Amino acid sequence: MTSYFHAISPIAFEGPDSKNPLAFKWYDKNRVVAGKTMAEHLRFAVCYWHSFCWDGRDPFGGDTFERPWQHMSDPMAAAKAKADAAFEFFAKLGAPYYCFHDRDVAPEGSTPRESVANFHAMVDVLAKKQQDTGMKLLWGTANLFSHRRYMSGASTNPNPEIFALGALQVKEAMDATLKLGGENYVLWGGREGYETLLNTRMGQELDQMGRFLNMVVEYKHKIGFKGTILIEPKPREPSKHQYDFDTATVFGFLQKHGLEKEIKVNIEANHATLAGHSFEHEIATAIDLGLFGSIDMNRGDMQCQWDTDQFPNNIPETALAMYLILKGGGFTTGGLNFDSKVRRQSIDPEDMFHGHIGGMDVAARSLVIADQMIQDGRFAQITEDRYAGWNSDFGRDVLAGKLSLDAVAARVLEHNTDTRPVSGRQESIENLLNSFI
Repeated sequence: MTSYFHAISPIAFEGPDSKNPLAFKWYDKNRVVAGKTMAEHLRFAVCYWHSFCWDGRDPFGGDTFERPWQHMSDPMAAAKAKADAAFEFFAKLGAPYYCFHDRDVAPEGSTPRESVANFHAMVDVLAKKQQDTGMKLLWGTANLFSHRRYMSGASTNPNPEIFALGALQVKEAMDATLKLGGENYVLWGGREGYETLLNTRMGQELDQMGRFLNMVVEYKHKIGFKGTILIEPKPREPSKHQYDFDTATVFGFLQKHGLEKEIKVNIEANHATLAGHSFEHEIATAIDLGLFGSIDMNRGDMQCQWDTDQFPNNIPETALAMYLILKGGGFTTGGLNFDSKVRRQSIDPEDMFHGHIGGMDVAARSLVIADQMIQDGRFAQITEDRYAGWNSDFGRDVLAGKLSLDAVAARVLEHNTDTRPVSGRQESIENLLNSFI
């Protein structure tokens, strides 16, 4: 059978002046920026689910893509054909990593044992594909949201037997991630929330979720997995109210259950905006709380109030995100995963390349801008000057707990001087940002 991407040649870097839509204009994997190559900084990953599992359907219409592996009668043969197409795409695109859910790569069986057997067989296939292509696994995860059994959650389900089925999937997905050399393991609580409080014990469900995550961490250490466990926050959709609403909520939850040193976050841009935040807000929050792990790079449609998972194309927003990541020390085990999908009208094989090439170029150009912003130093100096008073003896004593409320109040009366505010100069700073773009 002719390969699905047979008409596409490997994607090469041709530079900003290239008119070739199937070439990189900014992503030169060997270009050194801030002491590391672009490939080392960005650690690009392709997601298995949107790229090879979604068929283009939406609530008002069915399959538009007509990928051949999505119309095969034998589920395991289809899974192997999908893997063939996926790794051909990975190799031709030149991204170093990929990510998957267990059910992305192997079909659900009629029993738990059959599901596990299918997954084991496909993990062996993936291992061989990785060996042949040099691809690496950024992270694995388990799909605990698609099957009808999880309509009331997995770890938060009112039925402990369904909790147990979720535990089986996570255990097997963690084993697979370890076997495939995965650098992280992600937990996404898509159904870990509630629809109505009329039939929900919210406190109990949160305790169940806390116990589930402790079991995951215990198992990580038991099997010797050295990667990072990540939670991916999202406020709603599919659940009305999800317990992992945003990074700050996740941090409070982890603290309560003694997991703040064990688990970090995988931040998705579109989830941040659904929570009423910006992508950079969530990144800054995670860095300041010591939770930053990895990112899913995409964007939403500001006219739609759901998770559209479009490829990133906004350079100023992406540059600010990369500035915070680079200033915060960059990725360690994490990376930049494109949790993005082409539009359902984009039905040709080359459209998948166009989406990823555009996203990779936007991220690469943003990395260069972020490095220039840091090297310039004016943003750092503006911030330093704004908070300079806290470096005085008085400011340090307040933060160190050496002064009580009444002592601080008495100091004001002793000096008897009003303090005039100074301009934040936001417009000037925004103009400065635009000068780099």
